[in-house]
Amino acid sequence: MGIFKLDKVRNIRQERQHWEETTLKKTLAKLPERTTENGVEFTTISGLPINRLYTPADLEEFDYERDLGLPGEYPYTRGVHPNMYRAKYWTMRLFAGFGTAEETNQRFKYLLEHGETGLSIAYDFPTLYGRDSDDPMCEGEVGKCGVAMSSLEDMEILLEGLPLDQITTSMTINGPAPIVWAMYIAAAEKKGFPRKMLGGTTQNDILKEYIAQNTYIFPPDPSLKLVVDTMEFGTKEMPNWNTISISGYHIREAGSTALQELAFTLIDGLTYVEEGLKRGLEVDEFAPRLSFFFNCHNDFFEEVAKFRAARRIWARELRHTYGAKNPRSEWLRFHTQTAGCSLTAQQPEINIARTALQALAAVLGGTQSLHTNSMDEALALPSDKAVKIALRTQQIIAHESGVTTSVDPLGGSYLVEALTNEMERGFYEYKRKIDAMGGMLAAIKQGYPMREIVDASFRFQGEMDAKKRIMVGSNDYLENEPINIPLLNIDPEGYRKQCQRLAHLRLERDNEKTSTALETLRQKASENKENLMPYLIDSCNAYATLGEIAGVLRKVYGEYRDPSIV
Repeated sequence: MGIFKLDKVRNIRQERQHWEETTLKKTLAKLPERTTENGVEFTTISGLPINRLYTPADLEEFDYERDLGLPGEYPYTRGVHPNMYRAKYWTMRLFAGFGTAEETNQRFKYLLEHGETGLSIAYDFPTLYGRDSDDPMCEGEVGKCGVAMSSLEDMEILLEGLPLDQITTSMTINGPAPIVWAMYIAAAEKKGFPRKMLGGTTQNDILKEYIAQNTYIFPPDPSLKLVVDTMEFGTKEMPNWNTISISGYHIREAGSTALQELAFTLIDGLTYVEEGLKRGLEVDEFAPRLSFFFNCHNDFFEEVAKFRAARRIWARELRHTYGAKNPRSEWLRFHTQTAGCSLTAQQPEINIARTALQALAAVLGGTQSLHTNSMDEALALPSDKAVKIALRTQQIIAHESGVTTSVDPLGGSYLVEALTNEMERGFYEYKRKIDAMGGMLAAIKQGYPMREIVDASFRFQGEMDAKKRIMVGSNDYLENEPINIPLLNIDPEGYRKQCQRLAHLRLERDNEKTSTALETLRQKASENKENLMPYLIDSCNAYATLGEIAGVLRKVYGEYRDPSIV
């Protein structure tokens, strides 16, 4: 049953038609709409059509109890917590990492001193690909886009003096995620923090690596096995840790639409649920510790609708398809990062405004934590000043905007609810297609999600080139003024220091103990019968390097080479 009586809806529809034929028609004769300029159409960035006006007639089949409900209750459209930000603000978690472990440790302390409430570690490319800093393949990349992390010694330095019992730590790492997580566990325990008390998140979403980001190492099947190892280990050993952060962020940054980001991310998540069940885990054992990571782009209402639809879909799937009984299994808890692909290198100061609007949409969509991009990130890793402005943006939204005083303040908006419904409908269209292919893993092997993203990216760029969409400072409102903001420069001396540290580590460690740990890991990986997390932790404690550990697994599993997508 809809929220309005049928006769009332009919009356509203008739009134709207009369309005269009009279009041609106007269206005359009004098003031035409912008659809005549360069073929502009009124759609979302993703191409969903937007009506001129929304009324109850657009929600004729909408059922309040079924589709909206109350916050903190199924289907969680309005939020996973009953009182949301009236009780506690979202975690202000800025992604940070550059140069050496010492430098990033200082950046973390700087952020905590200025009000950050959670840590998020960015790793450099060598780390993302499971290679040591002194690997000849990595020269020129060490410490450039994140912190260099080659061994337990680096992790110990990174975490020095940080209150791991008071904050949560997010680690953006995927291909070698189990190894780097093992380093974190080993380092924390050496500092006196038992693993059971550690809170945080490992991104560890290998499926989206094949779809979008491409920092995979091993083929899909053994990679999925390692992901499930972390799920099982976390369930039994680390109850406060989110072992996977199922990520749409990179899918969107690769050029997808908001709908594709929603669909591919949630289908990836359901794939992990199925893999956990195959391992023999109960859904209510591991599903409460699954979390999500979404992008927030420029189209304000589309982004809010995406987040609301994601919560509703996940709750329905976990309850009705997988039989979850624990309400926390139905919660879709998510971190948001504002859209890096929306930032302009030109006129970088205007990125502050973009980021603020995106952050506001994330908050109105009910995010649990938030990273706001810095104004200079299209040019370099952020400077101290830029990152402080990004953090202050969140604090202004929290304390000055007034949007946190009511739960889901956009709930009931005819536009927002109609877009939320459209997002849900579009999700199930994609799910039917991917299910018919044999599931997401089969779809990835066929290149389907990658082709969809390429097509969407091509359409968007065409709209930009034709100025059907305007990006201020990029394809309109251009200026020729030179960029005049201070940028962060990575000290090349850090590379030399990192290589020296690794050489010293290999000389000073107990190499017999290291070799024994690595050989045991090789045997267990080859047998393919046991969870590898305990053996990864043993190898880290023996000061085996990231490259050595990943190298053992490369020999067992092989390396993945992506197919050409046509």
